[in-house]
Amino acid sequence: MFKILIVDDNANTRKYLSAVMTAEHFDVVTAVNGADALRVMEHEKVDLAIVDVMMPEIDGYELVRMLREAGNDLPVLMVSAKQLPADRKQGFKSGADDYITKPVDAEEMVLRIRALLRRSQIALERRIVLGNAVLDYESFTVKGHGETVELPQKEFLLLYKLLSYPGQIFTRIQLMDEIWGIDSDSSPETVTVHIGRLRKRFEGWSEFDIVSVRGLGYKAVKNI
Repeated sequence: MFKILIVDDNANTRKYLSAVMTAEHFDVVTAVNGADALRVMEHEKVDLAIVDVMMPEIDGYELVRMLREAGNDLPVLMVSAKQLPADRKQGFKSGADDYITKPVDAEEMVLRIRALLRRSQIALERRIVLGNAVLDYESFTVKGHGETVELPQKEFLLLYKLLSYPGQIFTRIQLMDEIWGIDSDSSPETVTVHIGRLRKRFEGWSEFDIVSVRGLGYKAVKNI
């Protein structure tokens, strides 16, 4: 059973999020701020953290930054009432894996958490298996159909990202920020070019497709 750490200085929020997580059959531990969270993690093995931004002593941004600087890759879902794009960017720059704004939709939060946990498991294994097709993160290769396709780094990371979240739509901006970095000078058209190359490389592979969603972006579809 996965253990979720809830870090929030508001007692009612901790109680609500704990109830939601418990109903989904997760184990739950809580902390009232970043400093308390660090103490909890000294004694508890945590699989994912839900972290508020505005907290005393050590806020959410600083907590995540400290974890990443210490080499801790714990999946973090940042939760905040701060909704401006600059706030979201600061959250991702600090090292958060995902960012959701208050008031929280419980169903959406659970879906995001399950996706993060699945992504974390994939990261630990460093590969994705789709029938006879295998994406190997260590070598940036895709094996299947009697061949090994070695991809340029950006193409591999793009394909790996999409197949880590099959069915989820990503905008070009999201993919740019994730693969090329928030501060990249490349335009979103770069994503379109790389998607075209991936489609051409894996034309005829039955295990997956990369689908364009008009006006939104791209998603990967598993066919097995």
